[in-house]
Amino acid sequence: MRRVTTADLWHHFGRTRAITDRTVPAAFHWTWSQDDGPGTEVLGDVTGLRVGDLGAGAARHAAHLATCHQPSWVDAIDASPAQHAMATDLYSHLAPRLRLVPRDVVDHLTTNGTYDVLYSVFGAIDFADPHRMMPAVFGALKPGGRLAFSTLAHYLSGAPGQTDVVPADIPAKTPDGESTTMRRWVLQEQVWTKVLDEAGFTGIETTILPSATQGPRAAGTLLVTAVRPTA
Repeated sequence: MRRVTTADLWHHFGRTRAITDRTVPAAFHWTWSQDDGPGTEVLGDVTGLRVGDLGAGAARHAAHLATCHQPSWVDAIDASPAQHAMATDLYSHLAPRLRLVPRDVVDHLTTNGTYDVLYSVFGAIDFADPHRMMPAVFGALKPGGRLAFSTLAHYLSGAPGQTDVVPADIPAKTPDGESTTMRRWVLQEQVWTKVLDEAGFTGIETTILPSATQGPRAAGTLLVTAVRPTA
């Protein structure tokens, strides 16, 4: 199998659901199963704040925030043309409070304004080198700004996450259905803590949310929060 780096490896993700479910989600979930655990309270009160969803996919989480929690705006950022097209079809009517941004997350964060809150739900933070991603996130947050993200607590096989900042090649498909792989960073919580600390974050907290379901693809969730210090 060859590994392809194009963002179009996300062409098939979420496509079936987009046909049958065009609603704005009534709730915001951080867990892998998307049916339990904490909700938007992890972000704090986002009323009037500038929020960014890192690797937003079809922008369902961002649409919920824009509709139900009165931010100044939410930028749903995703590099995949297929995911951006899906999000546009589903939620473009929520503009201007929801802004759909078709860009690489790191590139966007390093060239655009300051956010009050940035988050990722199994999004871009999982699929970009943390040594590139976390400094970009830190630089894009205003002093006192908050980062929250959920990621796999372990591999879907049950194997523990990495003890160093190294990726694994995981299965993926090209738009034409060809099997390939792409990189995903599945790291143990102390590794994420170290990366965040090195980027300058403080108030770093990690929580393991066990899977509420059983099955071959059930997985625990690692929920991480951190703050850019004010000085």
